[in-house]
Amino acid sequence: MAQSASFGRLTGPAKLDAVKQLLGSLTEDLETSSLAPQRRESILEELKIYGRDPNCADPIFTKEGIKTLVRHAFDSTSVNTSRGALRILCNALLLEPETRQRFVDTGYAAKASEKLKEDNSDDEFLVARLLLISTYNTNIDLPKLITQHGLADSIANHLARHAKRLSSTNRSTTANPMDPMALEETLKLTFNVSQFSPNHLASFEPAIPHIITILCSLDLPSPHTKTPLGPPFGPAVNAVLNLDLSTPTAKEYLYPDSSPSSFSDRLIKLLSLSIKAYKNPDLEQIVTPLVCALSLVYEHAPASVKQSIKSALLPTEKDREDALGKADTLQGHLLKNWSNPEAPELGKAIAHLYFDLSNRDPHKFVKNVGYGYASGFLFQNNISFTPEELNKGGETEVEGEDGVREIKRPINPITGQFLDTERVSELPEMTDEEKEREAERLFVLFERLKQTGIIDVQNPVEQAMREGRFEELPDDK
Repeated sequence: MAQSASFGRLTGPAKLDAVKQLLGSLTEDLETSSLAPQRRESILEELKIYGRDPNCADPIFTKEGIKTLVRHAFDSTSVNTSRGALRILCNALLLEPETRQRFVDTGYAAKASEKLKEDNSDDEFLVARLLLISTYNTNIDLPKLITQHGLADSIANHLARHAKRLSSTNRSTTANPMDPMALEETLKLTFNVSQFSPNHLASFEPAIPHIITILCSLDLPSPHTKTPLGPPFGPAVNAVLNLDLSTPTAKEYLYPDSSPSSFSDRLIKLLSLSIKAYKNPDLEQIVTPLVCALSLVYEHAPASVKQSIKSALLPTEKDREDALGKADTLQGHLLKNWSNPEAPELGKAIAHLYFDLSNRDPHKFVKNVGYGYASGFLFQNNISFTPEELNKGGETEVEGEDGVREIKRPINPITGQFLDTERVSELPEMTDEEKEREAERLFVLFERLKQTGIIDVQNPVEQAMREGRFEELPDDK
């Protein structure tokens, strides 16, 4: 059927009238089945275009409008009708937050979970997105969807399909154009459902091997890419954050016998790319989850993997040639962002990671990163450590290519820098006459400051003379 010249182009009151008529036809069709399949699909396509802009498209977003679209999405036997209605629903829930609860109130979240069982990337993308958006600011009953409608099982099955595809040697010839987008939505859904259903994490255990396979099968981003944690890397990293990585199944895939450090090495390579590529404020939102994921992997790792992670992340001799945090290395960039005021959560994640790498020993922690970095973390977490403990030896363990080894070179306990590489001032020492003139100048400055009456200060030169710590030079000097 030919489309009218005004198809999807109306604005203002004319658009509103058109939306009312189109939605009215769909509502009536639910009872009479009077629309021909092509006409129904044409109406849905036109509504989708109008629904991209909520202005003068109000009927789509009402309780009645959502209910009509939901019934076409999940009760229709036509694949094209179902997908057409799903596209409109996804746009509506994304654009108008109040429609999310309206969708949940229809009771069709259960049917959406059932539909997610279908082994198809096109439907997977639409249904996963619809459920994902429905988890925000609604009373959707996720535990019920998990236990009665197999939501976690469906997620795991889709991830298994994607993992098999990505690990295949001929994945380029078998790919569906919708596969990457469907994978991204399912990974995001994994994170949200596990985040909001903490008592049902065991249901997601079957998904863990597939997420790990996905992350390890993907080609690493180019060193020059500006978004190394773009989909599916970022969503895949986020997906593991809430899951229980302490189970035997999780450990079997996290630390395989054939290559125990393969997964942690992959995360570290992503971190090395990301910590340099992203700038504020993206560092906070995008890189923080990766640091948290690495902490989780370290927590449950066997000793050999823990040592491998330490070797990759603890400051090296190169890092200690200057104050820690200044070298253009992965360690240097991590420490630099430890105190980044525009990424406070990233700083906390980095601090916790390094405390774990130090066996949660405050003395080793200070040795590894310097008291300048460690002091704030220790204070905020009420961990006992006194500045006097800094004098318990100046050597430190330094990570090198061949692992940990004791370096018998004293370090500055505050900055973490080797003492023998610290720059010494090239200015000559002041003569006694210069010291006296400087003291007199300071005395005058403090006296003037006191006379202003703005603040009450005690002249340090006067105090030093009164306490006998300052001697006036004889006149013949």
